Amino acid sequence: MAKYNITEKKEKEAHYRTLVNPKLMDEMKERILDIIVMQKKYKDKDYSAKKLADDLGTNTRYISAVVNVRFHMNYTSFVNKFRIEEAMTILVDRRYQDLRIEEVSDMVGFANRQSFYASFYKLMNMTPRDYRLQFLEMHPAEKEERIKKKKERKRKVEKSAKKKS
Repeated sequence: MAKYNITEKKEKEAHYRTLVNPKLMDEMKERILDIIVMQKKYKDKDYSAKKLADDLGTNTRYISAVVNVRFHMNYTSFVNKFRIEEAMTILVDRRYQDLRIEEVSDMVGFANRQSFYASFYKLMNMTPRDYRLQFLEMHPAEKEERIKKKKERKRKVEKSAKKKS
């Protein structure tokens, strides 16, 4: 059984994809990138293909056709790709080292931990946790800093618990 229940993508040819004018498709591609990437709509858990279509004054069939033809993936995979790329940055950023994986998942727009792990694994062939650990192994100074901060937090918690008793 495959880890995270990921299945291979099957190519299918949808007739409607060939009906969209290539020039219109290029224009729509740029507008989609502007909204999803530049405006960071990928971070919005509720930003669906329907909402994107409404924002662009078109329908979901055209959105689907453009994303499939120009980006070679479906809408969900397209959006998740940007979420995962941002998550990869956050996972190794020292400013966010105290965040749990679930918090990173939430920050980048995933509705739940399972979707995040499955998408991350599909793109990177490793879990977010393993990605972070691999980075720390390759950067010993970062690992030392992380351990030091964990010890500091633990001392503060213990100190605060002693004051309360």
